[in-house]
Amino acid sequence: MYALDPLFARLARSAFRSRFRLGIKERQYCLDKGAEVIDRHAGEFIAKRLAPAFPVNDGKQTPMRGHPVFIAQHATATCCRSCLAKWHAIPAGKALSDEQQRYIVAVIHHWLVIQMNR
Repeated sequence: MYALDPLFARLARSAFRSRFRLGIKERQYCLDKGAEVIDRHAGEFIAKRLAPAFPVNDGKQTPMRGHPVFIAQHATATCCRSCLAKWHAIPAGKALSDEQQRYIVAVIHHWLVIQMNR
């Protein structure tokens, strides 16, 4: 398990990161699909959009809305390689390992659980 409390404390101090919230539609989507499906979606998005060493359209590859995972990515600074480098100390220019991808999914999952329990 990852020690996410320090990360979430830092994210809470960011005006930009802390403004993200799940809307009614995203909350219902999470309820309808369940955590396992949402985590699978997160893993697929990370593998396709973030895991390559040089993702296509890096910095613009994660939409601001349309799926709960996208919102969570912006809230947790897991939306692009430069945010991963700044907030998570995961350097750009190198493909993400399986362990790094699992970590990112865990961060997204943690944020979604917090949002769903509000």
